Amino acid sequence: MTTVDYSTVTTDVRFKPLTKHLQSHAGRNHKGRITVRHQGGGNKKAYRMVDFRQDKLNIPARIETIEYDPYRTAFIALALYRDGERRYMLAAQGMKVGDEIVVAESAPLVTGNRLMLKHIPTGMFVHNVEMRPGNGGKIARSAGTYAEVMGQSDGYTDLRLSSKETRRVPWNGYASVGQLSNGEWNLVNIGKAGRSRWLGIRPTVRGSAMNPVDHPYGGGEGKQPRGTKRPKTRWGKVTGGRKTRKHKKWSTQFITQRRPKIR
Repeated sequence: MTTVDYSTVTTDVRFKPLTKHLQSHAGRNHKGRITVRHQGGGNKKAYRMVDFRQDKLNIPARIETIEYDPYRTAFIALALYRDGERRYMLAAQGMKVGDEIVVAESAPLVTGNRLMLKHIPTGMFVHNVEMRPGNGGKIARSAGTYAEVMGQSDGYTDLRLSSKETRRVPWNGYASVGQLSNGEWNLVNIGKAGRSRWLGIRPTVRGSAMNPVDHPYGGGEGKQPRGTKRPKTRWGKVTGGRKTRKHKKWSTQFITQRRPKIR
């Protein structure tokens, strides 16, 4: 069993005015029926209201704390603005207590600062990138992720995501400088079943262990091969290799290079 490095986290006490309780639905819809399996239980959590838009322009802020957020993989930072307001924001790699950040149309290229994409030079790493100007950051928000600025042309910025996909976004949208914190999160080994239950993850039963009435892989004497040409879900839907992205999604036209297939 392994865990992430919490040495950069400075406090375990949350700022209560910026937290609220979210009701746990355990994967059930408004009728009480399970629509997402293997969810339920787990420790209680308080939701931190993170500011993804960061629309306080030209007002410097000082980082007060670096904190753990149970609802996301990256760490968050509590920023105290010069006008006295406090807001949570995503913490970048290398961000420390006492650092000063600013959001401006053309801010210094310092980790944590937020500025328009058209003022960020090629080769820089950014996170919390807006897909539509003013809508708040949507791209590169999880632990260790980033988007690399590849070029600027015709009102658009070309970004190479950590998945190796390349896409275009309007260059008058905002992005924060740097790579996100907690980059070793994907190396964590859960280690035991009980720890999964703490996280609200319930057990998963293999399809091959079920009866034929319950799963396409079910039945047979002893261990049997899958018996179907393509991998399927419990409801017979093809999975594993089938494209699920909507053909008419509005942002498809901005993808210039798809992410490579995993061999």
